[in-house]
Amino acid sequence: RIIEVDKAGKIVKTVPLKVAHRDAHRDTRLVRKLDGKHGSGHYLVAHEGDGVCREYDADGKVVWEYEVPMFDRKPAGGHGPEAFGNQLFCALRLDNGNTLIVERGKKPRLLEVAPSGNIAAEVPLQPETDNNHMQTRMARKLPSGNYLVPHLLAFKVKEYQPDGTVVNTFLTDQEELGARREENWPFTAVRLANGNTWVNLTHGNKTVEFDPAGKIIWKVTNADVGGRFADPCGGQRLENGNTVICSYGQKAPDKPKVFEITREKKVVWEYLNAGLTGVHEIHVLTTNGKPVAWPPLK
Repeated sequence: RIIEVDKAGKIVKTVPLKVAHRDAHRDTRLVRKLDGKHGSGHYLVAHEGDGVCREYDADGKVVWEYEVPMFDRKPAGGHGPEAFGNQLFCALRLDNGNTLIVERGKKPRLLEVAPSGNIAAEVPLQPETDNNHMQTRMARKLPSGNYLVPHLLAFKVKEYQPDGTVVNTFLTDQEELGARREENWPFTAVRLANGNTWVNLTHGNKTVEFDPAGKIIWKVTNADVGGRFADPCGGQRLENGNTVICSYGQKAPDKPKVFEITREKKVVWEYLNAGLTGVHEIHVLTTNGKPVAWPPLK
Protein backbone atom coordinates (compact mmCIF):
# COMPACT_ATOMS: atom_id res chain seq x y z
CA ARG A 1 0.00 0.00 0.00
CA ILE A 2 0.84 3.66 -0.23
CA ILE A 3 0.23 5.74 2.87
CA GLU A 4 0.20 9.50 3.30
CA VAL A 5 1.29 10.73 6.72
CA ASP A 6 0.86 14.23 8.14
CA LYS A 7 3.63 16.05 10.00
CA ALA A 8 2.40 14.64 13.31
CA GLY A 9 2.81 11.11 12.01
CA LYS A 10 -0.90 10.38 11.57
CA ILE A 11 -1.88 8.28 8.55
CA VAL A 12 -4.32 10.44 6.59
CA LYS A 13 -4.69 8.34 3.45
CA THR A 14 -4.15 4.76 2.32
CA VAL A 15 -4.07 3.64 -1.31
CA PRO A 16 -4.22 -0.12 -2.00
CA LEU A 17 -1.83 -1.51 -4.59
CA LYS A 18 -2.54 -4.24 -7.11
CA VAL A 19 -0.13 -7.15 -7.18
CA ALA A 20 -0.42 -10.31 -9.25
CA HIS A 21 1.42 -12.44 -6.69
CA ARG A 22 1.02 -12.66 -2.95
CA ASP A 23 4.59 -11.70 -2.17
CA ALA A 24 5.08 -9.05 -4.83
CA HIS A 25 3.89 -6.21 -2.64
CA ARG A 26 6.90 -6.56 -0.40
CA ASP A 27 9.11 -5.75 -3.32
CA THR A 28 7.40 -2.56 -4.43
CA ARG A 29 9.97 0.09 -5.28
CA LEU A 30 9.94 3.80 -5.76
CA VAL A 31 6.58 5.24 -4.85
CA ARG A 32 6.22 8.64 -6.42
CA LYS A 33 3.22 10.91 -6.26
CA LEU A 34 3.14 12.72 -9.60
CA ASP A 35 2.44 16.43 -9.90
CA GLY A 36 -0.57 17.74 -11.82
CA LYS A 37 1.39 17.99 -15.05
CA HIS A 38 2.14 14.30 -14.86
CA GLY A 39 -1.13 12.82 -13.67
CA SER A 40 -3.03 15.02 -11.20
CA GLY A 41 -2.01 13.21 -8.04
CA HIS A 42 -1.46 9.77 -9.53
CA TYR A 43 1.09 7.40 -8.12
CA LEU A 44 3.77 5.60 -10.10
CA VAL A 45 5.01 2.35 -8.60
CA ALA A 46 7.56 -0.24 -9.69
CA HIS A 47 6.45 -3.66 -8.46
CA GLU A 48 9.65 -5.65 -8.46
CA GLY A 49 7.97 -8.89 -7.46
CA ASP A 50 5.67 -9.25 -10.45
CA GLY A 51 7.72 -7.15 -12.84
CA VAL A 52 5.04 -4.57 -13.58
CA CYS A 53 5.28 -0.78 -13.41
CA ARG A 54 1.84 0.62 -12.62
CA GLU A 55 0.36 4.08 -12.48
CA TYR A 56 -2.51 4.41 -10.00
CA ASP A 57 -5.07 7.17 -9.68
CA ALA A 58 -5.84 8.71 -6.30
CA ASP A 59 -8.28 5.89 -5.47
CA GLY A 60 -5.91 3.06 -6.35
CA LYS A 61 -7.25 2.31 -9.83
CA VAL A 62 -4.59 1.21 -12.32
CA VAL A 63 -4.61 3.61 -15.27
CA TRP A 64 -1.36 2.55 -16.98
CA GLU A 65 1.08 -0.32 -16.71
CA TYR A 66 4.13 -1.80 -18.37
CA GLU A 67 5.38 -5.33 -17.76
CA VAL A 68 9.04 -6.24 -18.12
CA PRO A 69 9.24 -9.29 -20.44
CA MET A 70 10.29 -12.59 -18.88
CA PHE A 71 12.55 -13.57 -21.80
CA ASP A 72 14.30 -16.82 -20.78
CA ARG A 73 14.19 -16.21 -17.05
CA LYS A 74 12.67 -19.04 -15.05
CA PRO A 75 10.52 -18.57 -11.95
CA ALA A 76 12.02 -20.05 -8.79
CA GLY A 77 11.00 -20.56 -5.19
CA GLY A 78 10.77 -17.82 -2.61
CA HIS A 79 9.50 -14.27 -3.02
CA GLY A 80 10.42 -11.25 -5.04
CA PRO A 81 12.17 -11.26 -8.41
CA GLU A 82 13.74 -14.67 -7.90
CA ALA A 83 10.25 -16.14 -7.48
CA PHE A 84 8.66 -14.70 -10.58
CA GLY A 85 11.58 -14.23 -12.93
CA ASN A 86 11.13 -10.50 -13.48
CA GLN A 87 13.85 -7.96 -12.81
CA LEU A 88 12.06 -4.62 -12.88
CA PHE A 89 13.41 -1.93 -10.62
CA CYS A 90 12.72 1.80 -10.45
CA ALA A 91 10.01 3.83 -12.14
CA LEU A 92 10.33 7.52 -12.86
CA ARG A 93 8.02 9.64 -15.00
CA LEU A 94 10.06 12.00 -17.17
CA ASP A 95 9.16 15.46 -18.42
CA ASN A 96 8.66 14.10 -21.94
CA GLY A 97 5.95 11.75 -20.66
CA ASN A 98 8.07 8.62 -20.92
CA THR A 99 8.69 6.38 -17.92
CA LEU A 100 12.25 5.47 -16.94
CA ILE A 101 12.61 1.84 -15.87
CA VAL A 102 15.59 -0.24 -14.74
CA GLU A 103 15.74 -3.77 -16.13
CA ARG A 104 18.23 -6.19 -14.63
CA GLY A 105 19.32 -9.62 -15.79
CA LYS A 106 21.44 -10.96 -18.64
CA LYS A 107 20.90 -7.72 -20.55
CA PRO A 108 20.99 -4.99 -17.90
CA ARG A 109 19.67 -1.73 -19.26
CA LEU A 110 17.63 1.40 -18.74
CA LEU A 111 14.41 1.74 -20.69
CA GLU A 112 12.40 4.81 -21.49
CA VAL A 113 8.88 3.55 -22.10
CA ALA A 114 6.45 5.75 -24.03
CA PRO A 115 2.82 6.11 -22.88
CA SER A 116 1.91 3.70 -25.69
CA GLY A 117 4.11 1.02 -24.10
CA ASN A 118 6.70 1.19 -26.86
CA ILE A 119 10.37 1.46 -25.91
CA ALA A 120 11.49 4.97 -26.81
CA ALA A 121 15.10 4.65 -25.61
CA GLU A 122 17.44 1.94 -24.35
CA VAL A 123 20.71 2.46 -22.46
CA PRO A 124 23.04 -0.52 -21.81
CA LEU A 125 24.38 -0.71 -18.26
CA GLN A 126 27.61 -2.02 -16.73
CA PRO A 127 26.74 -3.33 -13.24
CA GLU A 128 29.85 -5.54 -13.02
CA THR A 129 27.96 -8.57 -11.69
CA ASP A 130 25.81 -11.43 -12.95
CA ASN A 131 23.80 -11.35 -9.71
CA ASN A 132 20.61 -10.01 -11.27
CA HIS A 133 19.02 -8.81 -8.06
CA MET A 134 22.12 -6.91 -6.97
CA GLN A 135 22.91 -5.16 -10.24
CA THR A 136 21.17 -1.80 -10.15
CA ARG A 137 18.86 0.36 -8.05
CA MET A 138 17.38 3.88 -8.36
CA ALA A 139 18.35 5.38 -11.70
CA ARG A 140 17.74 9.06 -12.42
CA LYS A 141 17.78 11.06 -15.65
CA LEU A 142 19.77 14.28 -15.40
CA PRO A 143 18.93 17.63 -17.03
CA SER A 144 21.91 17.04 -19.34
CA GLY A 145 20.21 13.95 -20.75
CA ASN A 146 22.67 11.64 -19.00
CA TYR A 147 21.63 9.04 -16.44
CA LEU A 148 22.82 8.56 -12.85
CA VAL A 149 22.80 4.87 -11.89
CA PRO A 150 23.82 3.14 -8.61
CA HIS A 151 25.34 -0.34 -8.95
CA LEU A 152 25.43 -2.15 -5.62
CA LEU A 153 28.08 -4.85 -6.00
CA ALA A 154 30.27 -2.64 -8.19
CA PHE A 155 30.38 -0.18 -5.26
CA LYS A 156 29.92 2.56 -7.83
CA VAL A 157 27.46 5.19 -8.94
CA LYS A 158 27.99 5.66 -12.67
CA GLU A 159 26.89 8.49 -14.91
CA TYR A 160 25.98 7.24 -18.39
CA GLN A 161 25.49 9.02 -21.66
CA PRO A 162 22.44 7.87 -23.69
CA ASP A 163 24.69 5.54 -25.73
CA GLY A 164 25.87 3.76 -22.58
CA THR A 165 29.26 5.48 -22.29
CA VAL A 166 30.31 6.00 -18.66
CA VAL A 167 31.47 9.59 -18.18
CA ASN A 168 31.84 9.74 -14.40
CA THR A 169 32.05 7.32 -11.48
CA PHE A 170 31.58 7.80 -7.74
CA LEU A 171 33.26 5.13 -5.60
CA THR A 172 31.50 3.93 -2.46
CA ASP A 173 34.27 1.54 -1.38
CA GLN A 174 36.69 4.28 -0.40
CA GLU A 175 38.67 3.60 2.76
CA GLU A 176 37.12 6.68 4.36
CA LEU A 177 33.78 4.86 4.21
CA GLY A 178 35.11 1.55 5.51
CA ALA A 179 35.93 0.09 2.09
CA ARG A 180 34.10 -3.03 0.90
CA ARG A 181 34.18 -4.69 4.32
CA GLU A 182 31.32 -2.38 5.39
CA GLU A 183 29.21 -3.27 2.33
CA ASN A 184 28.56 0.31 1.27
CA TRP A 185 26.14 -0.62 -1.50
CA PRO A 186 24.84 2.49 -3.30
CA PHE A 187 21.06 2.50 -3.47
CA THR A 188 19.64 5.97 -4.11
CA ALA A 189 21.76 8.54 -5.96
CA VAL A 190 20.57 12.09 -6.63
CA ARG A 191 22.32 14.92 -8.45
CA LEU A 192 21.96 18.18 -6.52
CA ALA A 193 21.67 21.70 -7.88
CA ASN A 194 25.24 22.50 -6.77
CA GLY A 195 26.59 19.64 -8.88
CA ASN A 196 27.25 17.32 -5.96
CA THR A 197 25.81 13.82 -5.79
CA TRP A 198 24.03 12.54 -2.70
CA VAL A 199 23.93 8.76 -2.14
CA ASN A 200 22.31 6.43 0.41
CA LEU A 201 24.48 3.41 1.19
CA THR A 202 22.31 0.49 2.25
CA HIS A 203 23.92 -2.27 4.34
CA GLY A 204 26.72 0.20 5.01
CA ASN A 205 24.20 2.31 6.98
CA LYS A 206 25.40 5.68 5.78
CA THR A 207 24.38 8.64 3.69
CA VAL A 208 27.10 10.56 1.86
CA GLU A 209 27.63 13.44 -0.55
CA PHE A 210 30.30 13.55 -3.25
CA ASP A 211 31.65 16.54 -5.11
CA PRO A 212 31.87 16.30 -8.94
CA ALA A 213 35.37 14.81 -8.66
CA GLY A 214 34.13 11.99 -6.41
CA LYS A 215 35.54 13.36 -3.15
CA ILE A 216 33.43 12.72 -0.05
CA ILE A 217 32.43 16.08 1.42
CA TRP A 218 29.69 14.96 3.84
CA LYS A 219 28.79 11.68 5.48
CA VAL A 220 26.47 10.56 8.25
CA THR A 221 26.78 7.21 10.03
CA ASN A 222 24.94 5.46 12.84
CA ALA A 223 27.43 6.93 15.28
CA ASP A 224 26.02 10.36 14.40
CA VAL A 225 22.31 9.53 14.69
CA GLY A 226 21.98 7.05 17.54
CA GLY A 227 21.70 3.93 15.42
CA ARG A 228 18.76 5.10 13.30
CA PHE A 229 20.16 3.76 10.01
CA ALA A 230 18.99 0.24 9.15
CA ASP A 231 19.50 -0.56 5.47
CA PRO A 232 18.71 2.97 4.25
CA CYS A 233 17.11 2.77 0.83
CA GLY A 234 15.01 5.73 -0.29
CA GLY A 235 15.25 9.31 0.84
CA GLN A 236 14.83 12.92 -0.19
CA ARG A 237 16.90 16.09 0.00
CA LEU A 238 14.72 19.03 1.06
CA GLU A 239 14.99 22.64 -0.04
CA ASN A 240 16.30 23.69 3.38
CA GLY A 241 19.24 21.30 2.96
CA ASN A 242 17.91 18.66 5.34
CA THR A 243 17.90 15.01 4.30
CA VAL A 244 15.08 12.52 4.88
CA ILE A 245 16.09 8.86 5.20
CA CYS A 246 14.03 5.65 4.93
CA SER A 247 15.35 2.90 7.21
CA TYR A 248 13.95 -0.01 5.24
CA GLY A 249 15.30 -2.70 7.55
CA GLN A 250 14.42 -1.02 10.84
CA LYS A 251 12.57 -3.41 13.15
CA ALA A 252 13.43 -1.96 16.56
CA PRO A 253 10.23 -0.53 18.12
CA ASP A 254 12.12 2.42 19.59
CA LYS A 255 13.76 3.42 16.30
CA PRO A 256 12.13 5.38 13.47
CA LYS A 257 11.20 4.03 10.06
CA VAL A 258 11.89 7.48 8.59
CA PHE A 259 13.91 10.38 9.97
CA GLU A 260 15.15 13.84 8.95
CA ILE A 261 18.64 15.15 9.61
CA THR A 262 20.22 18.57 9.21
CA ARG A 263 23.54 19.35 7.59
CA GLU A 264 24.95 19.37 11.11
CA LYS A 265 23.72 15.77 11.56
CA LYS A 266 20.99 16.67 14.03
CA VAL A 267 17.77 14.63 13.93
CA VAL A 268 14.89 17.12 13.72
CA TRP A 269 11.98 14.81 12.83
CA GLU A 270 11.25 11.11 12.90
CA TYR A 271 8.39 8.73 12.21
CA LEU A 272 8.00 5.85 14.63
CA ASN A 273 5.39 3.22 13.84
CA ALA A 274 6.06 -0.19 15.35
CA GLY A 275 3.32 -1.72 13.21
CA LEU A 276 4.90 -0.64 9.94
CA THR A 277 7.73 -2.54 8.29
CA GLY A 278 9.69 -2.21 5.08
CA VAL A 279 9.41 1.55 4.46
CA HIS A 280 11.33 1.62 1.23
CA GLU A 281 10.61 4.98 -0.37
CA ILE A 282 9.26 8.36 0.64
CA HIS A 283 8.02 11.41 -1.20
CA VAL A 284 7.79 14.50 0.99
CA LEU A 285 4.89 16.49 -0.45
CA THR A 286 4.86 19.58 1.79
CA THR A 287 7.09 21.23 4.36
CA ASN A 288 5.65 23.79 6.78
CA GLY A 289 2.42 23.68 4.80
CA LYS A 290 4.02 24.59 1.48
CA PRO A 291 4.38 22.20 -1.49
CA VAL A 292 7.88 20.90 -2.14
CA ALA A 293 9.33 22.23 -5.40
CA TRP A 294 9.13 19.99 -8.46
CA PRO A 295 10.99 17.83 -9.21
CA PRO A 296 11.65 16.46 -5.72
CA LEU A 297 15.26 15.49 -5.03
CA LYS A 298 14.58 11.82 -4.39
